[in-house]
Amino acid sequence: MSGISAHPRAMPAADAPADLPHLDIAHFRKPSHDALAAERAAHAPRFLLLYGSLRARSYSRLLAEEAQRLLRAMGGQTRVFDPAGLPLVDDTSEDHPKVRELRECVQWCEGMVWSSPERHGAMTGLMKTQIDWIPLSIGSLRPTQGKTLAVMQVSGGSQSFNAVNQMRLLGRWMRLLTIPNQSSVAKAYQEFDEAGRMKPSAYYDRVVDVVEELVKFTLLTREVAPHLVDRYSERKDKAARANRIVDPASL
Repeated sequence: MSGISAHPRAMPAADAPADLPHLDIAHFRKPSHDALAAERAAHAPRFLLLYGSLRARSYSRLLAEEAQRLLRAMGGQTRVFDPAGLPLVDDTSEDHPKVRELRECVQWCEGMVWSSPERHGAMTGLMKTQIDWIPLSIGSLRPTQGKTLAVMQVSGGSQSFNAVNQMRLLGRWMRLLTIPNQSSVAKAYQEFDEAGRMKPSAYYDRVVDVVEELVKFTLLTREVAPHLVDRYSERKDKAARANRIVDPASL
């Protein structure tokens, strides 16, 4: 993230609100318009796509691949993660090659697309396993915070929004900037041709809308993500931990 400080200058104590006695002024900052006017990066936006089925004709994969084509047409770089061989969470160590591959892809990207089938009224276990292997923190790094996310689902029957709603909850928990638009493709077996390409329809148009919005939000936010996710409580906690380390009385 170039052109911005992740920690804008603290608000001077003289300007502190008199009616906020519990506020720690040392860590209080006014949101800064200047910090949101960061220098724009020159490289193409980077997107990771995850899908939630290992079937030979996986409609969630086909939907993700359709989104990938659109992302590339709109100037993005893409990677699609193949979840085949990814172990269950806690069934092996973080050094497993597929876990390392997934985590490296997450650190590389600036935005993500999650595409899951709806199974028994929910996202698939495979989709949840991929998300569960993505850590909230790796040392001092927060791999997901401030990155953008688009959610999509396919259904075998009538249109539903259970899977995308679940993925939205997870995106919020991981502090991803989940875009407002989403895609839910009903009776997905009717919406793709023999070659695996999505047929023209209102569903296809909605996918284009989602991808377009994802690219716009990513271009708008990627350089300023550190400012967007920088927060008062974490600044206080970080300072307190640093003081405990250097305070001889705490040893």
